[in-house]
Amino acid sequence: MRLHSLTVTAFGPFAGTERVDFDALTASGLFLLRGATGAGKTSVLDAVCFALYGAVPGSRQGTRLRSDHADPQLMTEVVLDVTLGGRRLEITRRPEQPRPKKRGEGFTTERAQTLLREWTAGDPPGWRAASKSHQEVGEEIGRLLGMSRDQFCQVVLLPQGDFARFLRADATERAELLGRLFDTRRFGRVEDWLTERRRAGEEGLRSAQDGLRQLVARLEQAAGADAEPAEAWIPADDAAGLARSAPAWAAILRCGAEEQRAVAAAALDRAEQQHRLRAEQEAAARELTRRQESHTQALRRAGELAKADTEREALRQRLAAARAADVVAAALRLERTADAAYRTAAERERRARAGLGGEAADAVAQLVEAEQRARADLVRLEAAREDERRQAGAAAELHRLEAERRAAEELAEEAERWLARLPEQRAGLDLLLAGAREGAARAEQLAAREQEARQRLAAARQRDALRDRARRAAQLAADAGTAAADARTGWLDLRERRLDGMAAELAERLRDGDPCPVCGSAGHPAPARPSGGRVTREDEQVAEAAFRHAETAELRAAEALRSVREEAAGAAAVAGEEPVAALAAGLAELAAGLADALAVAEGLVGAEQALAALDRQCTEQEDQQRQATGRVAVLTARLEALTAELGQLAARVAAARGDAPSVAVRAAGLTDRAERLAAAAGAAREAEEAAARLKDAQAEVSAAAVAAGFAGAEEASAALLDAEERAAVEARLTRWDREHAAVRALLDDPDLAAAAALPPADPAAARVALEAATARLRTAAAADDAARRRCAELRRLGGELAERAAGLAPALAEQARISRLSFLASGTGGGNRLRMRLESYVLAARLEQVAAAASGRLVRMSGGRYTLVHSADRAAGTKRSGLGLRVVDAWTGTERDTATLSGGESFFASLALALGLADVVTDEAGGMPLDTLFIDEGFGTLDEQALEEVLDVLDGLRERDRAVGIVSHVADLRQRVPAQLLVRKGRTGSTLHLTGPDAA
Repeated sequence: MRLHSLTVTAFGPFAGTERVDFDALTASGLFLLRGATGAGKTSVLDAVCFALYGAVPGSRQGTRLRSDHADPQLMTEVVLDVTLGGRRLEITRRPEQPRPKKRGEGFTTERAQTLLREWTAGDPPGWRAASKSHQEVGEEIGRLLGMSRDQFCQVVLLPQGDFARFLRADATERAELLGRLFDTRRFGRVEDWLTERRRAGEEGLRSAQDGLRQLVARLEQAAGADAEPAEAWIPADDAAGLARSAPAWAAILRCGAEEQRAVAAAALDRAEQQHRLRAEQEAAARELTRRQESHTQALRRAGELAKADTEREALRQRLAAARAADVVAAALRLERTADAAYRTAAERERRARAGLGGEAADAVAQLVEAEQRARADLVRLEAAREDERRQAGAAAELHRLEAERRAAEELAEEAERWLARLPEQRAGLDLLLAGAREGAARAEQLAAREQEARQRLAAARQRDALRDRARRAAQLAADAGTAAADARTGWLDLRERRLDGMAAELAERLRDGDPCPVCGSAGHPAPARPSGGRVTREDEQVAEAAFRHAETAELRAAEALRSVREEAAGAAAVAGEEPVAALAAGLAELAAGLADALAVAEGLVGAEQALAALDRQCTEQEDQQRQATGRVAVLTARLEALTAELGQLAARVAAARGDAPSVAVRAAGLTDRAERLAAAAGAAREAEEAAARLKDAQAEVSAAAVAAGFAGAEEASAALLDAEERAAVEARLTRWDREHAAVRALLDDPDLAAAAALPPADPAAARVALEAATARLRTAAAADDAARRRCAELRRLGGELAERAAGLAPALAEQARISRLSFLASGTGGGNRLRMRLESYVLAARLEQVAAAASGRLVRMSGGRYTLVHSADRAAGTKRSGLGLRVVDAWTGTERDTATLSGGESFFASLALALGLADVVTDEAGGMPLDTLFIDEGFGTLDEQALEEVLDVLDGLRERDRAVGIVSHVADLRQRVPAQLLVRKGRTGSTLHLTGPDAA
């Protein structure tokens, strides 16, 4: 990786656009990045990291990227020109930031942007857009660099403070940093996986053992209280012993159960034989009892049937007479039907003749002739009835038309009166409308002027208030500047005095026999003495804190002054310089005139609406007058025609109705008479026909009765039976016949006769003996079934026990292997002598590589005295081992802890460690060449000779075609490193300058 140029805009302390030409700065291989505290040296490194990864280093995450000094219209942006993997790229990044709205006031949020371009040497050469996606650019940069942001910040931006802590850290802290750089989390996941497998295996074994013990308990319960107890065969807490002994014990239980089942089966056979014998004896006793009882009941029923012979013969004769009368039944039914029909017809004839008055005795032919005459009169009245109906409708129509004509005449007169008043109403509305329009025009003009005057008055008041605030803020800013200058002078003075007394401060720590931290000598012949007014480190820190506080206060006061002045200028641009009182008086005058004009203009809308309504009403009234006049003429003509038609209809109706009130009344009377005559004629004909049918039916009944053997129709009718009575008689006779036959069959049965000759049977005694045999059979069957089920359950449980016991042994062996591996990887097993976790073991190998790479540079920096070595000694107590660092002192031949190094020696070691780690991480990333490195601070602890040795080592880095940037305050470096980048701070932000050692 080689940096070519960096351009920052509104980034961090840089208010404008600043550009760094790294090609010119790194031409000599070694350059110095210097500037006052807080000027923005670290922000240059932050900009490089932000351009590559879209974020600043982890320790400064969350800080505000946008410059507080920048103009709101200027967007924050970082552009980095860099070569990665042989490709020259230009990376442009803008963070999410607020920007002024294009329309209106306030701000809106601008989304983050990323742009990647690549230089192509084609024809023509130039930059070619590669991507605008944050994700794609991040993946491409990560692939080309081969390292994460944390690795980059640790390898390229060498933070000396971090490595000084790393040098003195314990194994846990070193593991955290190395794990972040070398990404050994996969080994930690292996440890977690093994631990999880071990715990899952232990849980599975516990479940398997619990299952076996549950099976043992179930076997013991199934075997019964008399079986061999499990405690005599199975050990209590030995899983392997449980797997070996349980199947044998189960086999013993099965053998005992099989013997018990054989005994129970023999007892069941004996009980079944006894039960069969008793069942046969009980069935024979029941059958003998049944036959004896059947014979006795048959004798008793035969006597009962003999007593009912007389009744049975009478029923047979009654049934024969009913069957003979069946021939006359049909004629009797016809006679009864004809008689009923005759009676109904005679009654209908009587009622019909009762309504005829004097014509009640007429014959049927006379009645028919009278009906025909009435209907002929009805036909002649039909035309007169239509004229009567038309006369009634025409009279109603005449009244309706007269009412409509009167209403139309009234509407025409009303419209005429309204139109006569129209000119007077229109003149009044026209006058009101003209005045309202004039007032509305004047109100519109005054409203615009009043709004402008109101805005100017508000701006004038704001202008005066802001100018007062600006005068106060200017005084505060001047006071803050004076205080900051005094605090800076005091702090720099104390720092200079402390540097002058630094030798005396170091000399106070010297003890006879202890090596000097500067020269290493054990003798101290002339230690420096403190001069008057000694300044301690605490004094310097207090003064620096006071200066920082004063400087912050100064910046805040200046920002407040600038903001107030900008606001005051904006208000003055609106209000001008006219006094507030004059503007207020003018506003009041305009407001009064506007109120008057608005009062006049309020009637404009009402006047316009009234005039429009008057026009619409005029049109409606004219239409109404025209329509009403035409309607009157039409109705008058219709009334005249309808009056003539009514005269003609009245003459025809009067001639037709005669003496009746109306034609309809006369027609209704004729219709009623014709219908009564027709009904009487029909009823008379039906009565004559019914009398003839009745006479014929009576003659047929008499003839049928004589033919059937009866004296007359009355005797035949008395002999008849209905269906229900006949069915009852037939059923009684059939039942008697069947019972007689059944009783005779029983008395003739030889088996029943033989059983009756034997002594009475005793079925109760046989049933008692059978019940006793049944009870013995149930007991034997239950015992046999229990024995069979016990054997089956023991076989099933024994098979399951054997299967589980067979599977437990491999699981025990597998769990033993997993446990050994888990304890070994986690550093807690007895086989892990150093108590090193797997991840720590891998990191220890990386640390050994880093120590080897660092030792070469440390030897040169320390003048051949010190070497870093990796230590795998076991740590004391419960601490983890394997990540120890020791320093070998070639002058004494001893190996000691890195914490014993002095301040300058710690800087040697930490710088060598940082450079060594950079080499190892670079090799880990695939050998990506890192042509540019930055070393941040730490040189202040070195004396002149040590500084020379460190610079020699850094010069050696240039031999590998590297450019090394030193970030430092040390004054000697200004003379030793010609190429310099100066960060100069000011009230309006910091700026960057390429300069030499003599520049301010």
